[in-house]
Amino acid sequence: MNTRYSNEQLTHIRNQALIYQCACPAHVTVVVDAVRTLHEQQQNCLNESDTDHAVHARIKQSAQLAHDELENCLTDILKLEGWDMDTLKMPEYLKKRLLDGI
Repeated sequence: MNTRYSNEQLTHIRNQALIYQCACPAHVTVVVDAVRTLHEQQQNCLNESDTDHAVHARIKQSAQLAHDELENCLTDILKLEGWDMDTLKMPEYLKKRLLDGI
């Protein structure tokens, strides 16, 4: 599967977002993880000789398309919110705003 973000990076984004109760990036990372799992399951099914290859190939194809779009969405969200795209750190202003709201 083509990926822009590693599993570790998704976890890093999700952890920061959850600490500061910024749910949107966290929700997207959860769905990206779920689509990766779906894609992997379909690949495993394709490797079994007694499965319907056309069904699993089609699901795998859709999972890849959905994954690509969700990663693009995550990138857009992070950029719109001002995250550091090199370190994937949440911006301080957003942390402060979220903490001030508590």
